[in-house]
Amino acid sequence: MRFHFNAHNIVIFGKDGDDYLISDPVLDHPVRCSAHDLRKARFAKGPLAPKGKVYYIEGMPDGSLLRQAVIDGIRETCNKMLGIPIPLFGVKGIHYLANKLETWPERYGRKEANVHLGQVIRMQEEIGTGGAGFRFIYAAFLQEAAKLLGKDELRVLSERLTCVGDEWRHFALGGARIVKDRDGVKETYPQLSAILRDCADREKVIFTELRAAMADVT
Repeated sequence: MRFHFNAHNIVIFGKDGDDYLISDPVLDHPVRCSAHDLRKARFAKGPLAPKGKVYYIEGMPDGSLLRQAVIDGIRETCNKMLGIPIPLFGVKGIHYLANKLETWPERYGRKEANVHLGQVIRMQEEIGTGGAGFRFIYAAFLQEAAKLLGKDELRVLSERLTCVGDEWRHFALGGARIVKDRDGVKETYPQLSAILRDCADREKVIFTELRAAMADVT
């Protein structure tokens, strides 16, 4: 399951001698990394090469800038969920995965299909690039945004997105049962695909309504 991925961001919160102190949600606890090793990682080759990029916080904006950042951020998220034409992102991407996943047992065989499914679950639940966790986080953000912007519609949409997050968790649990391949497993690949399609359809409605709710916000 090891793989090279250049698009990950980490948080460095201190330095002790030649070691940097690093926090990351993938890790169970903070770790140390030497300046030499961190430099190698920052200039790693391959797709999405980071090219040494690093950024840091100089100060916190005042309340008016925070409000505009929230507005811009919500609108950008809606556009990414609904408007990217390539069928690998947003709602289209969820449907794409559902359609592909349903064919895996026949295409790859049961054993290899389970490996691919395990990787999907690992990416959404452990690495943190999607799935239930991100829905719960964004739902919590919408709750705070509702208070900041005075838009109660965002609170309602937050509750609905939390329910979709529960469905993503059901997908992960059902997929984990299939991967473990134990006797009595009731879940099937078509059932998992149906869960993903339901999530995609519900999120399409949620983000369409969210975009409409933000249309008149300044």
